[in-house]
Amino acid sequence: MDKPTVVLVHGAFADAGSWDPVTRILRQRGFPVIAAANPLRGLGHDAAYVESVLDGVTGPVVLAGHSYGGAVIGNAVTEAVTALVYIAAFAPDEGESAGQLDGRYGGPATEITLPRPFPGPAEPPSVELTVDPAKYHEMFAPDVDATTADALAAAQRPVALAALLEPSGPPAWKSVPSYYAVATADRMIPPAGQREMAARMGATTIEIEAGHAAMFGRPEEIADLITTAAGR
Repeated sequence: MDKPTVVLVHGAFADAGSWDPVTRILRQRGFPVIAAANPLRGLGHDAAYVESVLDGVTGPVVLAGHSYGGAVIGNAVTEAVTALVYIAAFAPDEGESAGQLDGRYGGPATEITLPRPFPGPAEPPSVELTVDPAKYHEMFAPDVDATTADALAAAQRPVALAALLEPSGPPAWKSVPSYYAVATADRMIPPAGQREMAARMGATTIEIEAGHAAMFGRPEEIADLITTAAGR
């Protein structure tokens, strides 16, 4: 039987390459993999983009999201999606936003991000955020060495503030089997918050000793969870 396609959705302050360690393992296991380029412009916009990626896939899909990408996958499900996998990710219920959950669980986003205006139709200009490069290693990617963290910080993609404030629609995790990897050393989304979100989802949950960029710290365990979700 053919394996399902795994579609990976990165979060804020990262790019599709953040999935590279996991992608390599999944490809070695025979899974077709797409690491989607999440636009990070608005929850509805981002979800619509991911849906367009899903529409181009033939057969069943396992959809995985990291960080803010969890909010996106919960709003981007098509009939092809057989499982959702959350990696240290926000999983908002209907009406909740990623920013709201960050505040509820005591996340540091407002303390470590740098705002800047970007051009667009909005008046006043829209605002996007990046993680302060001086804090990226400690807060976002503690599982890599300083040189790698510096490179990741330089390549991080900014997220529109509006994307973090936009409320979720009815989340797909209420009807699609869900899996969650709690990163126990996460300094971006506190582990207690991750556990609470996983519990209310009724997700099959594992805990991994990793920081927020867990794909670098524990790629094998994350690939194992995705493989379990795929039923292969």
